[in-house]
Amino acid sequence: MVTIRDVAQKAGISVATVSHVINGTRKVAPETAERIKQAMEELDYHPNAVAQSLRTQKTKAIGIVVSDITNPFFATLVRGAEDAAIEAGYSLIVCNSDESLEKEDRYVRLLRQRRMDGLLISPVGDGSSKAVQELPRWRIPFVFIDRCAEGIKADAVLSDNIEGAYQATKHLIERGNSRIGIILGIKGATTTKERLAGYRKALNEACVPFSDELVTYGGYRVEGGQKMMEEFLSLPELPTAIFSTNNLMTVGVLRALTYHGIAIPHEMAVVCFDDLDLGELFQPPLTAVTQNPYEIGKIATEILFFRFANDGKVAYKKVRVSVELKVREST
Repeated sequence: MVTIRDVAQKAGISVATVSHVINGTRKVAPETAERIKQAMEELDYHPNAVAQSLRTQKTKAIGIVVSDITNPFFATLVRGAEDAAIEAGYSLIVCNSDESLEKEDRYVRLLRQRRMDGLLISPVGDGSSKAVQELPRWRIPFVFIDRCAEGIKADAVLSDNIEGAYQATKHLIERGNSRIGIILGIKGATTTKERLAGYRKALNEACVPFSDELVTYGGYRVEGGQKMMEEFLSLPELPTAIFSTNNLMTVGVLRALTYHGIAIPHEMAVVCFDDLDLGELFQPPLTAVTQNPYEIGKIATEILFFRFANDGKVAYKKVRVSVELKVREST
């Protein structure tokens, strides 16, 4: 097996100098560094990452825990985080909690055990899993993405959920709708609370009465959206419009409406929070609140790197990434 001594001998350099180049612990003349890198390539030498982390106390890796990697929103968010991490010379380890508190707890603890330099996390529900609640005590830099955990002060990068839901609901009201059913995600999640707040704000502003029977929870899944749409269709007085507050639930809504032969928008208007991929190609094209998950992932990773150098020295940041209502033909 090729060792660091073999690299030093081939490059005609001391072992200490080779170590400094590999670990970035001291500046080395560019021509010397190039000789070392060339020797490493010719010998097919790869540094031992575990040994490096023991010496430097850094793994050059960060972990990200998302609630549903099958959701295109989170897949794009992870891509933004990955690009920012790679640019900074870091690796990104992806974990999927699948909206399970147990899986989230296990993955957060695993990432800690694997000595990640920092974490990005979209907490399940209200962030009540034991591992998430313990994060501040572990003294590992972390940033919340998309959702926050109640009662924990930390950096966070989130969509402007209240404004997006307000604009969507206001648009439906301006189209003449007063019975607007809203399908929310998971009870307790900050995204759920904020989107409900935006919905209520628009109703209050237009003096449209709020009705509990028009508020349901679909758990951010296709099946949940379909089930909640079926419940709306069983009401004695049907809604005239549906505001589905996530992309996957909207697929379920469309399934139910198609099955029952209900025409969009003539019999039921539909707005989605978080644009579906190719949403403009649906028939009719869907009106949607568009988010920017790539920017959320990228900004959160950059804030995490900032926190590495400034932990405890600066106030926590809460960044709101803007959203936009794209009006199409479903309303």
